[in-house]
Amino acid sequence: MFLLQLNYIIYMNTTTRQARGAVAPAGASWREAPSSLTPGAVTRGPLYAEVKRRVLGSLMGGEWPAGAAVPTEAQLARTYGVSIGTVRKALGELVAERVLVRRPGRGTFPARHDRDHMLEAFFNVVDSEGRKEFPGSELLSYRKTAADEAIAARLELKRGAPVIEYEHVLRLQGEPVIYDRVVVPRAVFPHLDESLLRERDMTIFGVYQTRCGVTVTRLEEWLRATAAPASAARHLKVKRGAPVLAIERMAQTYDGTPVEYRERYVDTSRHAYLNVLGMDRR
Repeated sequence: MFLLQLNYIIYMNTTTRQARGAVAPAGASWREAPSSLTPGAVTRGPLYAEVKRRVLGSLMGGEWPAGAAVPTEAQLARTYGVSIGTVRKALGELVAERVLVRRPGRGTFPARHDRDHMLEAFFNVVDSEGRKEFPGSELLSYRKTAADEAIAARLELKRGAPVIEYEHVLRLQGEPVIYDRVVVPRAVFPHLDESLLRERDMTIFGVYQTRCGVTVTRLEEWLRATAAPASAARHLKVKRGAPVLAIERMAQTYDGTPVEYRERYVDTSRHAYLNVLGMDRR
């Protein structure tokens, strides 16, 4: 038995998570709290970190329409009363964390959870040659229920809070390889109904982003080797008790708010979990 924790800090680093208080005033919902700071009112830390916090606040508050470019470096510099170099450093960190994407000749955009982005940023299961493939998905169940004590703790909810729970199986090369049990808060995803999940033509995170207005920016995963429980074994078509990779995962949005809890089981008889660390050689 082994345990491995993977924190995808390239998507949302420690500085950003510590800035939750700067982005959302105490007691405010993350949906209701764009940056309340006035231009030039730096409260703590280096200037570029303050600009970064404000950009995140604007993203979180929906200030910039989906699919639209963020303001230019010059525009942001004027808005915040800082130099273009300060803005460039702030945006550079957000690009490195894959919160923003630079498109030459077009501008800088919030990252969209399309298939290519999902495979590169959030999907780590590969075949024996190290190749990634976009998985086919089959919804197995969907229900509205109440958070038990364990789920409430993970999603930072009150026990009994309304949640949505669904299961699906992901297929690679036509074979079931991944079984997921997913729980999300209904308050965050009021329009996430069964038909939206069953008939989706995009990634789950794409559905969250485009249909529900929730962008996942950070994942935290705990990995264990375990014996397949009955539900996972049935859907993965392996024997109950067969060795599988168990992944407990938390997904968070811009300010570190948990928006999804997932229990994942992976059949690694023909696939592996690939995690690449260090400098991007490209």
